[in-house]
Amino acid sequence: MGWVWVFGILLGGCYLSTMTSVCYGDTSVSPQRAETTDLVPVTGGRLVEAMLGDASNLIPMIASDTASSNITGRIFVAPLRYDRNLELVPWAAESYEVLQGGRLLRFKLRKDIHWFDGEPLTADDVAFTYHLMVDPDTPTPYSGDYERVKEFTVTGPYSFEVRYDEPFARALVTWAHAILPRHALEGEDLLDTRYSREPLGAGPYQLKEWVPGRRIILEANPDYFLGRPYIDTIVYRIIPDQATQFLELKAGNLDSMGLTPMDYMFQTRGRDWEARFNKYKYLSAGYTYMAYNLEHPIFSDVRVRRALAHAVDKEEIVKGVLLGLGEPAHGPFQPGTWAYKDDLEPYGYDQDVARTLLAEAGWEDHDGDGILDKEGRPFRFTLLTNQGNSQRLRAATIIQYRLAAIGIDVEIRAVEWATFLNEFVKKGRFDALILAWTTPAEPDPYSVWHSDSAREGGLNFVHYRNAELDQLVERARATLDRTERRRLYDRVQEILHRDQPYCFLYVPMALPIVAARVHGIDPAPAGIGYNADRWWIPEELQGNSPHLIP
Repeated sequence: MGWVWVFGILLGGCYLSTMTSVCYGDTSVSPQRAETTDLVPVTGGRLVEAMLGDASNLIPMIASDTASSNITGRIFVAPLRYDRNLELVPWAAESYEVLQGGRLLRFKLRKDIHWFDGEPLTADDVAFTYHLMVDPDTPTPYSGDYERVKEFTVTGPYSFEVRYDEPFARALVTWAHAILPRHALEGEDLLDTRYSREPLGAGPYQLKEWVPGRRIILEANPDYFLGRPYIDTIVYRIIPDQATQFLELKAGNLDSMGLTPMDYMFQTRGRDWEARFNKYKYLSAGYTYMAYNLEHPIFSDVRVRRALAHAVDKEEIVKGVLLGLGEPAHGPFQPGTWAYKDDLEPYGYDQDVARTLLAEAGWEDHDGDGILDKEGRPFRFTLLTNQGNSQRLRAATIIQYRLAAIGIDVEIRAVEWATFLNEFVKKGRFDALILAWTTPAEPDPYSVWHSDSAREGGLNFVHYRNAELDQLVERARATLDRTERRRLYDRVQEILHRDQPYCFLYVPMALPIVAARVHGIDPAPAGIGYNADRWWIPEELQGNSPHLIP
């Protein structure tokens, strides 16, 4: 579905997710181990993964956090999905056609897909999902793609067609969104339905148990239309601290987690680690940022935001926090992709320039107390982030130190993930915060940056509005010409670079580690999780699974 809030380290892929966030760049596996190709996959076993935060709910278009999307990505299916090379291919669809220059799409669904309760998945379910997404009463930030549809028509029990007034660049991506069951959800309040905690899907796994704040357990769907997954059970253990996760991994209580740079570089070396685990490394599809509440009087002046961009040393953060396993971020597009503008002039670290810009905006130390002030108000703000993410806390500490050097007083506050997201981010109750987005495979700034998204429940929670950017994004959505879209996106990036609604901080490397007993992992441009239903554990090693923690 596009942009997703990230509370922890990217583990390395979308795990069959119907979300459209993926990983890019070269993917490397630890050189000490190569996949054995002459073994025959077998069913059975359990895989235990770590998550920093709990899922919010398991209806895909309502949740916008990575925990929920990782789970729903295994439970629900979509007409299309991304393959290992980031190409859209049929999934629940048997086939599709693009006609009339992109203004007409025709889909045929497979006839062998059933919901977990045995009911067939049909075109009526797709129609129900479409109408739900365009209903203004549906509390979703992802309705924009569906609203571009002029006419949706069910043409048979297992076929439908979609018409557009004009070509829409994300037309196919729209149909990589999850299908919902009409017979279960029709007439339900999506914010108060048992199906948000008892999801009825048709994917490779189904929910077995959810103990809030402790664990989520999925079990293989024996009737999955592409074949039963090999691994019987996936256990997500909710451990809200990266250091604790690593101790659990080391003790043999986890099969997989996203490593911190320190753990990747120094704590997972040696024969024992090499025998027990495989490590992977590639540039993640996401970026970390410091966002400003643009309705806060301190941050309403663009000169202040540019000053902060000069006052924060991004290279220092990449070296000190990521140990060089990442790169500075300069905008919302993924480095190395066709849409990324690589010739933007970075805001170089220069505190003298920062002081000059602040003085131009009226911020000087008038009373001699070491803190800048303006009209009697000190330059003081609270920088929020979520608990359990050591990288963000260390980045916040570096930012605090650098801003103190130019007379800005920053208080750091870490809040439990669900509270952070629901009570502060979504409600706009913050001065500034550190958070991260995953980025869509098909770039589209609409959900995060368009003025229409600066509303309650929208992803433009900083309330950034720019009429020129709105027009550029709308024009880009209406063209299939990638060269023209690249030109429009170049200008979008120039505007965001100029206005600095975020201080774009860094793009980290994804550093997943997985137990060596897990076979079938095939690193690709899409990361490692795109084929997770084909991962398997040799029968003689299935008894080595981590014990479940009560």
